[in-house]
Amino acid sequence: MTEPQAARVQAQFGAAAEAYVACPGFATGDDLAQLIAWGRTPRPGRVLDVATGGGHTALAFAGLARRVTAVDLTEPMLRAAARHVRGAGAATVDFLAAEAERLPFRDEAFDLVTCRIAPHHFTDVPAAVRQVARVLQPNGLFLLEDILGHDDPDAAAFITEVERRRDPSHVRAYRASEWTDYLAAAGLTVTGRASMRRVRTWEEWTGMTRMAAAAKAGLERFVLGAPAAARAAFEFKISGDRIESFSDGMILLRARKN
Repeated sequence: MTEPQAARVQAQFGAAAEAYVACPGFATGDDLAQLIAWGRTPRPGRVLDVATGGGHTALAFAGLARRVTAVDLTEPMLRAAARHVRGAGAATVDFLAAEAERLPFRDEAFDLVTCRIAPHHFTDVPAAVRQVARVLQPNGLFLLEDILGHDDPDAAAFITEVERRRDPSHVRAYRASEWTDYLAAAGLTVTGRASMRRVRTWEEWTGMTRMAAAAKAGLERFVLGAPAAARAAFEFKISGDRIESFSDGMILLRARKN
């Protein structure tokens, strides 16, 4: 990750760490249930959770694995996640500051790697995927979830601008074909795929990032002034001049190391 992007990520998530820990959308959901279902069968010994955020995925996998290592670039987030996980009674999760593109682990150290709703912040996704493949044992699993990039360029440009105005550390979301290519290039074969839509309640979604009032007002003007087709692509619900919600796609992939 470039130094400017790392600084943006740390500034964004360091200040909002407790909000992400408390967010029910990260703590539960059909998406997390799907990742757990995929991870239950191999009975992993060691799990790595990349960009752990509030630690919800690490906590979920602590019930399946002998040991979980949770890494994140932002140390205040790691501290908040550790308090959350240990407060829930999980004593088999370790926390370490590290970035996805430079994982500080030996080759083939883990049976399973998870990365949930984070790669849209990475500056070099292919490098991060190569690192995942490097630390996975042969036949190990990578369980990935992130925002799904839109296939229409205009819709993709619109939502990327929305995301960046709300969160300056957002880079972009990736299309399904891009993920397949990145995984294949790193020696990982997709063996499971799921997609879901997630509704974002506007006030909660913008509040998570502690937007200043002026910045939020500017974002709302941008959305309200955007072409109707762009808003329709993400099911924006608008009442008068008030934005109520929108939805976006999530992609979930299970990939096995060749």
